[in-house]
Amino acid sequence: MEIVITAVLKAHPGKEDELRQALDEVIPPSREEEGCLTYVLHESIDAPGTFVFYEKYEDETALDHHINSPHYQAYRKRAETLLAVRDVYRLREV
Repeated sequence: MEIVITAVLKAHPGKEDELRQALDEVIPPSREEEGCLTYVLHESIDAPGTFVFYEKYEDETALDHHINSPHYQAYRKRAETLLAVRDVYRLREV
């Protein structure tokens, strides 16, 4: 079963550019992962510094691989001090 992730990420004030850089760096290796079907970053037009990832994976195994990948773990560590909000939703198509 395909799994969709949406992640709403809001930077701490003054950390927007640093968060954008960290997000940009995690995209290329994530898109290369086996089982990653879509990995797209958006930024809010109305609230700069608020980002939304739309991700789609073939199955739970592919998502687990992503979550445990070295590049994603490095991003998470770097983002700890950059994020004011991190809301992640695991979704399935209905």
